[in-house]
Amino acid sequence: VELVESGGGSVQPGASLKLSCVASGYTHITYCMGWFRQIPGKERELIATIGSNGDTTYADSVKDRFTVSSDDGARTLYLQIDSLKSGDTGVYSCAERIPCSSGGVYAYWGQGTRVTVSS
Repeated sequence: VELVESGGGSVQPGASLKLSCVASGYTHITYCMGWFRQIPGKERELIATIGSNGDTTYADSVKDRFTVSSDDGARTLYLQIDSLKSGDTGVYSCAERIPCSSGGVYAYWGQGTRVTVSS
């Protein structure tokens, strides 16, 4: 499985971005995907997840402004980010959890896409 993110960039506070994560190679019909971000000086954190059943979860820090979705036909994962703040600056990565059960680990990772929020 190869994951490639895109959609990051430099934006002003209040703007929106939609990040994409395209999967290629062998892809699983049943999947559990996650979006992570690493803010400078902090550890990488899991901010959103989505499963092939459509269930989503969000970290408390982002749940009012971030929306995760997927297009199975396009094998693409999305992260819509609204009302961007300077504190959202960081590198955003997608990853696939294998297996989806509680014992699974995020085994496949993209290279990340950088988001910079600055006035």
